[in-house]
Amino acid sequence: MTTALALPLHDAALAERLTGRLRLVEELLRDAVTYADPIAHDASRHLVDAGGKRLRPLLTLLTAELGDGERREVVDAAAVVELTHLATLYHDDVMDSAPLRRGAPSAHEVWGNSVAILTGDLLFARASSIVSGLGPEAVRIQAQTFERLCLGQLRETVGPRPDEDPVAHYLQVLSDKTASLIATSARFGAMFAGCGPDVVRTVTQFGETVGVAFQLADDVIDLTSDGTVTGKTPGTDLRERVPTMPALLLRARAADAPVGSTDRDVLELLDADLTDDADLAEAVAALREHEVVAVTRRRAVDLARQAVTELAPLPAGAAKDAMVAFADALVDRAS
Repeated sequence: MTTALALPLHDAALAERLTGRLRLVEELLRDAVTYADPIAHDASRHLVDAGGKRLRPLLTLLTAELGDGERREVVDAAAVVELTHLATLYHDDVMDSAPLRRGAPSAHEVWGNSVAILTGDLLFARASSIVSGLGPEAVRIQAQTFERLCLGQLRETVGPRPDEDPVAHYLQVLSDKTASLIATSARFGAMFAGCGPDVVRTVTQFGETVGVAFQLADDVIDLTSDGTVTGKTPGTDLRERVPTMPALLLRARAADAPVGSTDRDVLELLDADLTDDADLAEAVAALREHEVVAVTRRRAVDLARQAVTELAPLPAGAAKDAMVAFADALVDRAS
C-alpha cells in the first residue's frame, strides 16, 4: 500500500480512508498530465507513471482528517502539491545532471534538457490551473510557495556569500527548497477541511520543521544506501558539486585540520574529478564512514523530535498519531 511507504498508519480505518482518497488524487494527477501532443503527453506522464511515495499529497489528506477530510477541495489541493513537486523534479534533475529519478531514467536523459524544463513548466501550469479553482487565498499561498522553491534553488546554485556561514545558508536552502512545499501540503489539508486558524498554523509549522529533517535524512541516505531507497545514483550530489550537510561539515572541519589529517584526505577525494564511477564510489565510501554523517543524522533526529513537540496543541486521535509516527520514522529512515 502506498501509504505505508510514506506515512506509518497503524489505524486501519484511517489507512483505508486515505488509500481511497489517494486513488482520487492519482486519477486527478493522470488527468492533469494528459495532452493531445504526444511529446507533452509522454514527457508529462514520465514521473507520474514512475510512482513515488506521494508524501506531500498524503500529508494533505492526513491533516484534512483534523476537519472534514471528505471535501473535494482536499483532493484537488493534494493533486496541486504533488504536481508542483513533480515539476521541481524535472528542473532539479536538469540542474543536477541526475541520470536516474525514482529508479527510472530522468526525463532529460530521455528527451533532453529543453523538453524536460518545458515539461516541468507544463506541470506548474496545470497545478496553477487546479489551484485557481480553490480560491484567491490558495492561489496566494501557492505563489508564495513557488517563490520560495525558486529562491531555494537560486541560493543553492549561487552558494553562500563570502561572509555567510555555509551551514546556515544550506539550512535556509532546505527550508525554502524542500520544507516550504511540505509545509504547504500540511496547510492545504487542514485549511480545506475547514480547520480553525490555530490548527492550520500548527500543522504548517510541523510541515516546515519536518521538511528540513526529511532532507537532512535524505543527505544521509544518499551516502548510506545503494540507490534502491532513493531511486537515484548514490553520490550524484557529490559528482555535480551540489552541497549536502555531510560535505559542508567536512569542509568546515578540514579548514582547521592539519595537513595529512583524515578530514583533509576525505575532502581531497570529494574535490577530485568524480566523472569516473569508481572514483565517485571511493569518495562516497570515504564520506560514508566519516563522523560528519553521524552528526547530520543527529541533526535530522533533533528536528524530527522538535516537529513532534510542535504537534502538542492538536487534539489526540489517529491523525495526530500518524503525524507523530511519521516524524519518528524519519529517525529510523536515517539510521
